[in-house]
Amino acid sequence: MQKKNISIMLAMAFLQGMVFYCAIATLYRQAAGISMVEMALIESASLALSFVLEVPWGMAADRLGYRRTMILCSALFALSKVIFWQAKGFAMFLTERLLLSVVTSGLSGVDESILYLSCPKEKALRIFGLWNALGNAGLLMASLIYSLFIGEDYRLAALLTVIAYAMAAVLSLFLREVKPGDPSSRPALSFLRTSLRQIRSVRGLLPLVMAGALLGEAVHYATVFLSQLQYIRCGLDSSTIGLCFTLSTAMALAGPLSAPLTARLGKRRTGLLLMAGCSLCCILLAGSTSAWLSILCMMALEAACALYNPLHAALENDLIRTDDRATALSCNALLSGGIGVMANMGFGGAADASLPLALMACALLCLAGTGCYAASTR
Repeated sequence: MQKKNISIMLAMAFLQGMVFYCAIATLYRQAAGISMVEMALIESASLALSFVLEVPWGMAADRLGYRRTMILCSALFALSKVIFWQAKGFAMFLTERLLLSVVTSGLSGVDESILYLSCPKEKALRIFGLWNALGNAGLLMASLIYSLFIGEDYRLAALLTVIAYAMAAVLSLFLREVKPGDPSSRPALSFLRTSLRQIRSVRGLLPLVMAGALLGEAVHYATVFLSQLQYIRCGLDSSTIGLCFTLSTAMALAGPLSAPLTARLGKRRTGLLLMAGCSLCCILLAGSTSAWLSILCMMALEAACALYNPLHAALENDLIRTDDRATALSCNALLSGGIGVMANMGFGGAADASLPLALMACALLCLAGTGCYAASTR
């Protein structure tokens, strides 16, 4: 067990969670002249690039080593926040998002692999829960600072985010390697064939990946993009929206409770309960203009996703049957990315047509994810 790696990864999760502008991300872009349709186009382009880069990055990480990959991606992560801070039009926001795609596809599988290989298998669920919780704790602290001290100064929020991400990039330099790169290893196509074969042959892996992708996209779009519009629909002002976002983010600290909940209910019942609950919350949001109900539903979505993510990560990593873990997880993320591209294209049009329609689309995706999870754990 490499305690130093775990400590560094947890600290980086906290710092990279400190996105000070997250509570007003949609309003930030709108203030810079970006429409909802343009946001959807940017998001779809970002997901499409992540889709293309997932597997090449996974293979590169298994050859370069996980530590080097983490350092490079952390530096690029900080650079993407600098661009967002200075962005003033569609081209710059698109550039920031495309660079973010390079980063997220590079980190995909590598961060989880470092954690999974740095701790005993039986402690993985607890560590993943703590990792997710600290990321959300950073976001909670950032949103509190935004609500109490920043207010309408959107650019200051972006600058503070740059500082937090720069600190995380520095921390990555102190990681220890858990899987050294091997440039002389077998051909790249062999990496890919082995990993793709896993998705098809390992029982339950394909529907599990689909379940996580469907739930993740639906909850992400509802809580990040649609929440602000829903709160405005309920008559709330910008300052109150920031406080509502803080409450929702606080619910995302539930990650460490995933292990005891799963131990009590079992993996199958826990996952099904959380996914079905997300679907119900989205349905309630679509049919309501009540501020209190909307706040409670957004809080429930955040809590359910925080409880599900560690469970999903532990189940997925347990099913990996190859030493090229980053490549295997990247292949899984490739499938997730494809689902995300299609979902976001639908979400953008639905949101411009009708907010309730977009929320119902989120509910349908959560329901489909529930079916996939049921199939994966049958």
